[in-house]
Amino acid sequence: MAVIETNKLAKSYRVYRKKEGLGASLTGLFRREYRAIEAVRGIDLQVEEGEFVAFLGPNGAGKTTTLKLLSGVITPSGGSARVLGHVPWRRENAYRRRFALVMGQKNQLWWDLPAAESFRLHQEIYCIERDRFLQTRNELCEMLGVAQLLGQPVRELSLGERMRMELIAALLHSPDVLFLDEPTIGLDVVAQHTIQQFLRDYQQRRRVTILLTSHYMKDVVALCRRVVIIAAGQIIYDGSLDGIVSRFSGQKVISLQLADGQQPANLEQLGEVLENHPPKLRIRVPRDEVTRVLTHVFAYCSVQDVSVEDPPLEAVIAEVFSRS
Repeated sequence: MAVIETNKLAKSYRVYRKKEGLGASLTGLFRREYRAIEAVRGIDLQVEEGEFVAFLGPNGAGKTTTLKLLSGVITPSGGSARVLGHVPWRRENAYRRRFALVMGQKNQLWWDLPAAESFRLHQEIYCIERDRFLQTRNELCEMLGVAQLLGQPVRELSLGERMRMELIAALLHSPDVLFLDEPTIGLDVVAQHTIQQFLRDYQQRRRVTILLTSHYMKDVVALCRRVVIIAAGQIIYDGSLDGIVSRFSGQKVISLQLADGQQPANLEQLGEVLENHPPKLRIRVPRDEVTRVLTHVFAYCSVQDVSVEDPPLEAVIAEVFSRS
């Protein structure tokens, strides 16, 4: 059963076009010119119950706008969407109690108050029965290792500690759908790993449906089996992680361990040299050129070891984004 369904979902904005100069500024007071920006253009998406889906794209691709549409923060210019059977922008209380939105660059906790006080506010907002609230809060605090920080003002917490508190606040009412917008942005490696591990464990326990945006491919690899790539407001890929490499990368990386002092002739003509520190050599070549290149190398050199691999996922994603 699809928990999230969109059909030709679109969002455009009118932006004031300001011209330079005093005369143009005065003219703009009486006659303004606008331009249209299409942030989301006809998105069709289905997410099943319990899926953990990565929603990727370059800056300005429409990722955050899509999450705002699905959470009812903004209304669309066209198309339709249903989440848990609800139209998000109608903002019905029955829907609000069943989803949560966490944005890595925005705070929902009161800055000068301890997190515990913000949690109590969430308890009142979502009408959570006291025993259930305490049980859920304590369980989440234990999973994230922040029980000892509940009485500390939020402004005194580190960025990683604060993000863990943000996640707890979002999950106190046990939502069925969780929208995560860059939850590990700016965090160090340890904090990223902690949040990745928590999200993996929590999703497996509760079978929550999660839509994640992130620029950190380690988040995606660690958490998601399905990836949706959006560019210029449109979905250009919807499939598995492995499928990204096979669809968007027409290259392979050949790693060679050569006998001391040996080098293949016309090295630069074989492909892009990524590493040349004898006896190690790494070359990136088109997929259909692998056999020819290896035949050439074996003809000129004694090879002690060889491997042929796909390019790193990060490199393929970066290439896809650069085309957008």
